[in-house]
Amino acid sequence: MNYTTLIDTQSLEAHLDEPDLVIVDCRFDLMQPDAGRQEWQASHIPNARYAHLDHDLSSPVTPATGRHPLPDANTFIAWLESRGIGNDSQVVAYDATAGGYAVRLWWMLSRWLGHERVAVLDGGWQKWTQEQRPIDAHVPTVTPARFEARADDSQWLGTPAIKSGVADGAIRLVDARTAERFRGEAEPIDPVAGHVPGAVNYPLQQNLGPDGCFLPADELRRRYREFLGDIDSRNVIHMCGSGVTACHNLLAMDHAGLTGSRLYPGSWSEWIRTEKKPAE
Repeated sequence: MNYTTLIDTQSLEAHLDEPDLVIVDCRFDLMQPDAGRQEWQASHIPNARYAHLDHDLSSPVTPATGRHPLPDANTFIAWLESRGIGNDSQVVAYDATAGGYAVRLWWMLSRWLGHERVAVLDGGWQKWTQEQRPIDAHVPTVTPARFEARADDSQWLGTPAIKSGVADGAIRLVDARTAERFRGEAEPIDPVAGHVPGAVNYPLQQNLGPDGCFLPADELRRRYREFLGDIDSRNVIHMCGSGVTACHNLLAMDHAGLTGSRLYPGSWSEWIRTEKKPAE
């Protein structure tokens, strides 16, 4: 079993008894931060652990950060170990929002810590339950594991690097938020509307088909190549509101074979805290 970007529901069910499989439920609601954990407690894919976006996949917010800053790497590694995730684990993350939160765990594990065997469940909780695949409410008994890794901080950029990179044309900054938020016509979360000057918009919904699953790899590749032109994927930096759903576009590009793009974890919510004239 070796899945590195996406896994379909049929394949996951076939591997539920694999001893090295660790499933992580990443359901979350920005407006009701405890809702995801409550949903997991009510029912989940068998043996799924829970990852809370605010508490497990982020560090506390400060006046200089966005809404979901990266946690300390050693703290995150200790959390992985406590959830039974080791260097030999095949990790599968899922949520109820077409991968919008599960992709954060995927990026942190695969790109930041270099653990290749991690994938997002394509179609997520909705597809799994629609197909009437196994669920339960049992809290799994977890045996702590050993996870040895070193964070690769070259996989992300901070606000100063974003500002200079956009100014001199060294990077292409791609914003995954909806077109309405990007244009500043609607902003339900952050206190300032608009986008980083020089950024371009590729809403993450464009990665998905009508069934809520990712488009085929060849179609994703065609769309991103058309959108990016001749820009090297290694010069593409992904952002969103707080560095979470941006990982959706990053995963889509990786799945399409367009590897090497990076993340701006602070994203819009950090940009507007640190720049005097932040918005376009």
